[in-house]
Amino acid sequence: MEMHTREEKLAAFGRLLDVLDNLREKCPWDRKQTNESLRPNTIEETFELCDALMKDDTLNIEKELGDVLLHICFYAKIGSEKGQFDIADVCNKLCDKLIFRHPHVYGDTVAQTAGEVVKTWEQMKQREKDGNRTVLAGVPDALPSLIKAYRIQDKARGVGFDWDKREDVWQKVREEMGELEQELKREDNRERQTEEYGDFLFSLINAGRLYHLNPDNALEHTNQKFIRRFGYVEQQAKAMGKELRDMTLAEMDELWNQAKQEERKGQ
Repeated sequence: MEMHTREEKLAAFGRLLDVLDNLREKCPWDRKQTNESLRPNTIEETFELCDALMKDDTLNIEKELGDVLLHICFYAKIGSEKGQFDIADVCNKLCDKLIFRHPHVYGDTVAQTAGEVVKTWEQMKQREKDGNRTVLAGVPDALPSLIKAYRIQDKARGVGFDWDKREDVWQKVREEMGELEQELKREDNRERQTEEYGDFLFSLINAGRLYHLNPDNALEHTNQKFIRRFGYVEQQAKAMGKELRDMTLAEMDELWNQAKQEERKGQ
């Protein structure tokens, strides 16, 4: 597929802004939208994009990127109506930030590897005029807990608070698992059990980070794998004229193993 020229891309973006201006003026639904009313839809569209990305679904990635882009432009449109900022301000502020945080491209700093770039990223953010005052201040409160844990650990690593050797993390994982097992045996303090379970999960996420494995992506791959295999079990049970609730665990395990074998054949 032939890609568009820079002029065509700019024209397409201008067309989007024109369409949005027209909708904001003439469509009753678009006209009544606010930052607050759009927020739930933005979250939904973002998750739909994430789903398409995980499935490497090119057609839906293109579609969902458009939906997310619409929301970005919509918020900028609302900002311009209030006299606060417009889409040019959004773009210029982003460019200024990117230039400032890449002194190895736009300045005299030398960085030969991605690791060297990341090493100074958090320090650069804190040096910004309106940047984060603390290392962890930039982690949004509303982030899902799994992603938040990863980002907290990654930001701490950016200022040197990390394991010297990644292999050492496994001792911490085993330690947290042992403490969790001991608390679960007591069965008298749900709050303490929850705390130890959280510590154990946090240590596992840390291990994944050290081995460059994104825990959210890893878990979602497993979710999708389970869905596929369980769907196979349901389909085969239905073909046999059986309901899952009437089958034994051994029978379902047999179908589960068949699902795994079918997956291996397709790889």
